[in-house]
Amino acid sequence: KLPRLATRAFSTTTKQMKNKVPDHQKLFQADNGLPVHIKGGTTDVLLYRLTMTITLAGTGYSLFWILCACQPKGK
Repeated sequence: KLPRLATRAFSTTTKQMKNKVPDHQKLFQADNGLPVHIKGGTTDVLLYRLTMTITLAGTGYSLFWILCACQPKGK
């Protein structure tokens, strides 16, 4: 009796949600000249720019320390 009650309680409380996949497919397949990683809107653009900034800063920081390590030691 307990498993049947638990199953019924969980199955009746599920919320029906609209399938958003077709809407997203239309958005990302639209021929508007934008790369796919920017088609999501402002959030995607900000995330892309933040990622590129962190990548460039990390690359510059690494190159700086590689160049510092290549220099001869001062006396």
